[in-house]
Amino acid sequence: MLLASPWTPRLTDGAGSPGERLVEALARDIADGSLPPGSRLPAHRPLAWQLGIGLGTVTKAYAQLERRGLVRSVRGRGMFVAGITQAASRMVDLSINVPPQALSDRLLAACLADLARRLDADSFGAYAAPAGRLEHRALLARWLAQTGVPAAPERLLICNGAQHALAIALAITCGPDTELLTEALSYPGAIALARRRGLRLTGLAIDEQGLVPQALERALHRAQAAGRRAVLYVTPTLHNPTTATMGEARRREIARLCRAHDAMIVEDDIHAALAEPGTIPIASLAPERTLHVFGLSKVLSPGLRIGSLLVPEAWLEPALAELAATCTTAPLLSCLIMERWLADGTAASVSRSIRDEAGRRVALARAALPPEVAIRSGNGFHLWLPMAPDRARALPARAAASGILLPAPEAFLADAQAPASGVRLSLGGPGIDALAGALADLRALLLDGGGAATRVIP
Repeated sequence: MLLASPWTPRLTDGAGSPGERLVEALARDIADGSLPPGSRLPAHRPLAWQLGIGLGTVTKAYAQLERRGLVRSVRGRGMFVAGITQAASRMVDLSINVPPQALSDRLLAACLADLARRLDADSFGAYAAPAGRLEHRALLARWLAQTGVPAAPERLLICNGAQHALAIALAITCGPDTELLTEALSYPGAIALARRRGLRLTGLAIDEQGLVPQALERALHRAQAAGRRAVLYVTPTLHNPTTATMGEARRREIARLCRAHDAMIVEDDIHAALAEPGTIPIASLAPERTLHVFGLSKVLSPGLRIGSLLVPEAWLEPALAELAATCTTAPLLSCLIMERWLADGTAASVSRSIRDEAGRRVALARAALPPEVAIRSGNGFHLWLPMAPDRARALPARAAASGILLPAPEAFLADAQAPASGVRLSLGGPGIDALAGALADLRALLLDGGGAATRVIP
């Protein structure tokens, strides 16, 4: 007697065909472990009847899943989920915004071997101050100074990645009566933090330079009239997801508006090292009210979980208290790797390599995608494809059916009613050959009705 399938039949929401939506539903449940390796899939005919679709549609969907290595057919027994490793190897992930790999195995091995010779058990087992060793903070402050941030080591806290730094910044600036203002399309990690804290989150209009000052001014007036304290979370350089970078005049206007309304600023400057030379951080224009967030994962390696939070003097004590309460100190080994790479020039070299490779990948994507598709890009390693909301929602499901993972557009919506929409392509993760293949498949999807606006954006 054959065992029944553990899967509850469903189709994903969206505008794709029933076959594409069936493929996406199964692919998601296999990827997240809901359908573990070895699980039986429903038989073709009962599944078609339950979903109200054609038998041929089920057959084609199963065949596509098998070609992708997600399932395997056993003669006389049915269709089963294949090993997840095999399945994952066939997917090209353009959903996670990681930098291109610029570290060599030899460089990493040499660094770790050197640390093994210098690090003793007593040092490894000792607690450091929550904000990190002063010499490490000084090194990081010198790195930030090269990007225009006047970072005094005494006000620079080393954190467990930029997300931790951002969490501290929001925790100490956003009280119960706070309205958090941000771009209508914003970083999902910040949106998630705001919602977990139960903050009132307001998305503001954006254009090709990012946050629109007039929209910020109106929001500040409304918050003030309602008796709410306003805090601005903003990404002025290589905005995630739209890649927008503000000009100097706009940065100065935003700093002026926040000073006039006594609003604090949380500046997400995670891509600072990829910015054009001479870019002025908002932290240098309004240092008395700006909490500056930075990290090394985007400019060196995701494995180096080192973030920093630069705080005004008046906010240092609450920031230190929140740091100590949430995570005592960043891992010593990561700090020692950072120390070596910042001191010996490795960090600068790797950062340049990432920027060069990012430029190569952006150029590859621009050449591969249809010329009539709108593309926004900068010096980073992601693209933004502006498109109508219905098309943006449909494209990830259609791409998944072709073996390409894209983020859901809804993840970037600070304001669920925002008219702006699109799809972010993260180009740094896959190997260059896999990326080229995925871009060719996306070109076909965009030409086949999943496309974007027809205006090319420089």
